[in-house]
Amino acid sequence: MKASQMIIGTLKEAPQEAKIDSHVLLLRAGLIKNEVAGIYNYLPTGLRSLKKVENIIREEMDKSGGVEILCSAIQPKEYWEESGRWFKYGPELMRLKDRHEREFCLGPTHEEVFTTLMRDLVKSSKQLPLLPYQIQTKYRDELRPRFGLMRGREFIMKDAYSFDKDEKGLEVSYQNMYDCYSRIFTRLGLHWQAVLADTGNIGGNGSHQFMALSDIGESEIVYCDECGYAADVEKASIKEIDLDNSEMLPLEEKETPNQRTIEEISGFLGIDPKKTAKTIIYHDYVNNKLIAAVIRGDREINEIKLCNESNSNENYLELAKDEEILSLNSIHGFCGPKGLECDIYIDIEVANSKNLVIGANKKDYHYLNANYGRDFNGKVCDLKKAVAGDLCPCCGKPMKQERGIEVGQIFKLQTKYSKAMNCTYVDEKGQNVPMVMGCYGIGVTRTLQSIVEQYHDEFGIKWPLNVAPYQAVIVPINYKDGAQKNLADEIYETLKKNGVEVVLDDRDERPGFKFKDWELIGVPFMIVCGKRASENVVEFKVRSTMEKTEKTKEDAISFVLNEIRNIQ
Repeated sequence: MKASQMIIGTLKEAPQEAKIDSHVLLLRAGLIKNEVAGIYNYLPTGLRSLKKVENIIREEMDKSGGVEILCSAIQPKEYWEESGRWFKYGPELMRLKDRHEREFCLGPTHEEVFTTLMRDLVKSSKQLPLLPYQIQTKYRDELRPRFGLMRGREFIMKDAYSFDKDEKGLEVSYQNMYDCYSRIFTRLGLHWQAVLADTGNIGGNGSHQFMALSDIGESEIVYCDECGYAADVEKASIKEIDLDNSEMLPLEEKETPNQRTIEEISGFLGIDPKKTAKTIIYHDYVNNKLIAAVIRGDREINEIKLCNESNSNENYLELAKDEEILSLNSIHGFCGPKGLECDIYIDIEVANSKNLVIGANKKDYHYLNANYGRDFNGKVCDLKKAVAGDLCPCCGKPMKQERGIEVGQIFKLQTKYSKAMNCTYVDEKGQNVPMVMGCYGIGVTRTLQSIVEQYHDEFGIKWPLNVAPYQAVIVPINYKDGAQKNLADEIYETLKKNGVEVVLDDRDERPGFKFKDWELIGVPFMIVCGKRASENVVEFKVRSTMEKTEKTKEDAISFVLNEIRNIQ
């Protein structure tokens, strides 16, 4: 490709919308262009890299027994009503009507569609197992789309679904996809970690997320170097403290004027925040009732865990308003579980502790020496967010914490959808048996940006060779100079004949302008034809290190070809 024929939309400055490096670089390098918030157009260089990411995913899926299909993004309401998710999924579901007032949604995911397909196509156990997949555009009406392709309203996703006869088959399919994803993200050059994860709106009884490690990641993970345990904080558990066998002291009501926060009350009483318990009241709009969560004062509540315990949804869980708290005969800032007339969920640490300070449900008062079982009750469960330093639930060693970008997730759906949607096969006894399902997703566009986030410097993107939009660029200092033109053309034609994706920058621009463009775009190898062109000598630059060396024409060509042969 000659640069004069390309659309090169590089920018000196990024639009104000861009807040993180990878988003800035995708815009500045002219790989994407914003249309409206959370929706992007892919320009030629961006599309080339995107297709390479897709092809690596496709290759590994095909090797793993996947069969590619392509479904419509428009899904009828009836499918979602069958699964029970039409109302439960949340406001991210983009709903629409046709001219006949029939209701549809733009698919944020495709469990219902794939289940319906297999329900219609599979009749016998002899047809199983199956692993259909697609690479397709999804739609989610994000409240706050941000960070470019990381969280958009429209994005490209690879989703696959396994259909097996039984749980044993699901375990095999799940491990197959775990291994497949490991190969995909390794081939893409990502620094990644697989972690235990919550199943969220998808459902099922087991899940792993694949995280591209990054300080800008929206997800937090905790992990143990000793035994290898790793989990998203939404899912992570910790080794719980042992039951405190101290003697229960008499309950005492104490005046605590204007001491509302944990910091204030612990300072006022001169105690460690660990000796307090805070009560947080929510309005659960799924079940249309108020609920209370009680955790230790130094802890942060994990609302995902609370939703799982209360059979709610994080999109429909809100902190209760002051007047709602008053309806429970309590008051904001002094809430406590004693005598509270609503469903109460008690974190295990609180239940295992003795003689805690809790709110007394009246202004300016707290209880001292409150104990679970004697002074208050509720459902005991794990409600807290794990943090660095918490003890590993497997080996008991302190855990570490990092941030990551979720690039993929796999789920054991079991029969959640097949039972609800009557997706069955006929077994040897002639009985209809629900298929056992797994679900496996990769955010393709998010993965593209994650690569940029991990591979960049102050000059621009540093693409791994196998996903770079072009593998090499030839830059003559002055294309009108006969020797430079002849050498540049000769190298260009030779590389093209050998299957190299190469650009010849034949633009009538200053050399520095052209250099900056290709450094910003991130082409791995730059071959500069300059003052020694008549000697068949070029300046060879490796983008990943910015190292410059002089090479003969033959050595430059040989180097590029050898590197390309080693691509995974």
